[in-house]
Amino acid sequence: MPGGRAATSASVEGPVPGGRAATSASEERASRPPRLVATDLDGTLVRSDGSVSAYTREVLLEVERRGVPVVFVTGRPLRWARDVFDHVGSHGLAVISNGAAVWDVAADSARLERPIEVGVGREFARLLREAVPGTSYAVETRAGIELEPEFMERFPVPDVARRAHVDELLTGGAWKLLARHEELGPQEFWDRAEAATGGRLTITWSSSTTLLEISAAQVTKASTLAMVCADLGIGPDEVIAFGDMPNDIPMLAWAGRSWAMADAHPSVVEVAHEVAPGHEEDGVARVLAGVFDL
Repeated sequence: MPGGRAATSASVEGPVPGGRAATSASEERASRPPRLVATDLDGTLVRSDGSVSAYTREVLLEVERRGVPVVFVTGRPLRWARDVFDHVGSHGLAVISNGAAVWDVAADSARLERPIEVGVGREFARLLREAVPGTSYAVETRAGIELEPEFMERFPVPDVARRAHVDELLTGGAWKLLARHEELGPQEFWDRAEAATGGRLTITWSSSTTLLEISAAQVTKASTLAMVCADLGIGPDEVIAFGDMPNDIPMLAWAGRSWAMADAHPSVVEVAHEVAPGHEEDGVARVLAGVFDL
């Protein structure tokens, strides 16, 4: 079985009056073995060079062998999520595009889709651009990415990717609307977008650049993961989750046990129950090795 040193929590509970040791909420959660592992990918499971270490892969496979499903819960679109599907097991499910779809890895098909409604998406895009001039858009669908001409993508875009005004791109089946600004910081852009659009859609971000990731109303990693778990008869207290960026916050708050990576965004550390070693140090695998006594 995988070796490695298990990660431990930095917090220590002291005794209560009368000498009886206090039992923390984290200790109560730890007494029940998880029935499902939910992990983000970039900045969490996947290293900065895009790889998954042999040690992490073996830990995930051993957890699966013990009958505990590992579900990747990622902001990645389908075209990038496929790069790591082999690590989730041939029978596995993946929650992709921040909860916009559940992908059946074995069948290579969508188990569930939660797209943005066309009219709402167009109204949102108009309101945000009126409030924050200089906003440009792209749309992620099952087929791939489509962009406005002025949208400056940081990664290679397929030559066949369509470029058009956002109203033409939002014609149905949009899993994510991406909004970019080249001058504002991520937090300011997020705050101004929330103020301008009044909760019409779900806004989050996971990039080091100023890129908002926008999903249908009430669609988050957490809400879609909850649907997956309900189908499996698994409750939130039976889930252990890992993440590092603001788009992971709903999932970490929902799960019975949650770990922020050591190099996570400060807002994520505040929400998570524990802190794991960083993603370059196989943090997810080290925690799981301890939890499952591998």
